Amino acid sequence: MSQAENLSPQGRRLLDRRSFLGTAGLSTAGLALASLLDADGLLASNVGTAGSKTPIRPEIDPNNPYLPRPQHFDAPAKQVLVIFCPGAVSHVDTFDYKPALTKLHGQKPPGIPAVTFEGPTGNIAKPFWDFKPRGESGKMVSDLLPHLGEQVDDFCFLHSLSTDTSAHPQGENFMNTGFTMEGFPSFGSWVTYALGTENQELPAFVAINDPRGLARSGKNNFGNGFLPAAFQGTDFNAKNPPNNLHRPRDLSALEDRATVDLLQRLNAGHLERYPGDANLAGRIASYELAGKMQTSVPDVMDLSGETAATLKAYGVEGGSELRGEYAKNCILARRLIEKGVRVVQLFNGSDPAGGNGITNWDSHSNIAETHAMQAEIMDQPTAALIADLKQRGLLENTLVVWATEFGRMPFLQSNGSGRDHNPDAFTCFLTGAGVKRGFSYGESDEFGFKAAVNPTTVYDFNASLLHLMGLDHERLTYYHNGLERRLTNVHGHVVKDILA
Repeated sequence: MSQAENLSPQGRRLLDRRSFLGTAGLSTAGLALASLLDADGLLASNVGTAGSKTPIRPEIDPNNPYLPRPQHFDAPAKQVLVIFCPGAVSHVDTFDYKPALTKLHGQKPPGIPAVTFEGPTGNIAKPFWDFKPRGESGKMVSDLLPHLGEQVDDFCFLHSLSTDTSAHPQGENFMNTGFTMEGFPSFGSWVTYALGTENQELPAFVAINDPRGLARSGKNNFGNGFLPAAFQGTDFNAKNPPNNLHRPRDLSALEDRATVDLLQRLNAGHLERYPGDANLAGRIASYELAGKMQTSVPDVMDLSGETAATLKAYGVEGGSELRGEYAKNCILARRLIEKGVRVVQLFNGSDPAGGNGITNWDSHSNIAETHAMQAEIMDQPTAALIADLKQRGLLENTLVVWATEFGRMPFLQSNGSGRDHNPDAFTCFLTGAGVKRGFSYGESDEFGFKAAVNPTTVYDFNASLLHLMGLDHERLTYYHNGLERRLTNVHGHVVKDILA
């Protein structure tokens, strides 16, 4: 039996002289085209970003992925603290003063939509709390947040933010990862991927979850997505330390040390045999960090050395139990920043199943009661944290970000007591390294309904945060599935007016 009889019809056609010459000719043409494209720098190997800029991918030692790395350009912010309030804080009841709401209270002027995210709309409602001028700048802030109101001269407000979604999971994803879908790296992961961390005894990125649990999008808010696993956030809080910190009682310190030494020798030998295995090196590095955390984490979580004055300032005692627990989380955040942790993300609000204003800021009904409850938890401890960072000189190198996923409507829902989701206008603020103080950027319209002056997207917001950390949002990339992926996708501009 000839070999040709064992070939498929497709294989036999390749042995045909005419087919062979035709295929060879096309292949030669393809090679010539590839050569021409390579000469012009148009091949994927010479890939650029969406803005045709050369990507900057950090050089990461797989044996130690957490080593500090240089910024793209010099910037004062070396660390970042993100205070994230899930559920959507009402901008028109906190920081975005709109006198027109009081004038038109109870009315339904033209232009109000008949239906929004959760159903039929009601009438315009004035703020549920009075606004007053605060600080030397005279910034109008409501009585809902009196402690943060005292610090407005240190804040840089962005009043014209808008987002692409009115749903909480997607909104949290968008603010924290730059995409509404899941599976993309979080802001903290991008920063630690780019910069590593100064402290080699603690994680580069710590997510301090609310005492009530995870936010709606859960670990996606601080996940690594397609970045190496070393850059995901490590989540723990003052009440719930990481698991397995303590040595089992039936294992002596000497035996524990001997076990660790043996593992190090075995790992080193395995890595020597497979020097190009970055995943293996990354796992070894994470195990070694976990070992270091057995001593470093209990130390940083020990609040017994904090003074009575500090505990009082943060509001650990004297308020609700939740405020006390959140206040401890705020102290933990300060201690982590003091220790040189690159990124700390502090959550104020939780509940993967929805909050209804009870476990987060999602106040579709009884906003006067539910927002007041959340503010009692958040206001004093957060203000104390920022004041403490300032007093200790930590704001010179730390960027502080206060954010939520979108705003709330200037009119009530049909129930007459709550405000629906508003993706078209909301407020966040920054303070610390690199930003202007006592400054407001952008404006929503007279009702706080839509961004009107200097509209700012979430892409712009994240581009500006990376810029403040000394990173070019257009060039910080990771090659994934044939694309140079970045936090801001193919969008975003740095809001230069907020830079100090």
